[in-house]
Amino acid sequence: MFVGCGSTYPTFYTLSAEGPSPSGGGVAIGVGPVILAEYVNRSNLVVKTSANKMEIAKDHRWAGDLDYSISRVLSINLGRKLKTGNVRTYPWSRDSEVDYQVAMDIREFIAGDDGYAHLEASWRIYALPSRRLVESKTFVGKESIASSDFETMVAAQSKLLGKLSEDIASGIRKQQ
Repeated sequence: MFVGCGSTYPTFYTLSAEGPSPSGGGVAIGVGPVILAEYVNRSNLVVKTSANKMEIAKDHRWAGDLDYSISRVLSINLGRKLKTGNVRTYPWSRDSEVDYQVAMDIREFIAGDDGYAHLEASWRIYALPSRRLVESKTFVGKESIASSDFETMVAAQSKLLGKLSEDIASGIRKQQ
């Protein structure tokens, strides 16, 4: 079971990218929309405690909207992996400003009582402005959680987003 401090005040967490945002031009990538499973799309962190049971961490919350935070981290990671500073999050002004759109459905983004963070996401790459589907894949990954505290859990979830970013970047590289 995950533990946290005994404070009556909530603790807020944020996902982290693999490094700073890249700068400069390059291929234009648009990330989003990111659709989250309803049981994950909430302000509190969620922990899977058994095959059919989830617990919501009462005093452990995301620092902002989780779907936006995931989009932000994926954008930074993709920019770094594809060496472009020309990355945007959904919505953007015009499709003509974006070469590739990455849309995804996240079905699982939790920590489990098995000592791992889990991520399952189906992602699609569209060539814009024609909106032609050029790649579609499902990513399933897990990352070991070094200790049973919420900060370590969020760090493992951030690492999973890095692995997902590499999977998506490979799909974009095939198109170039």
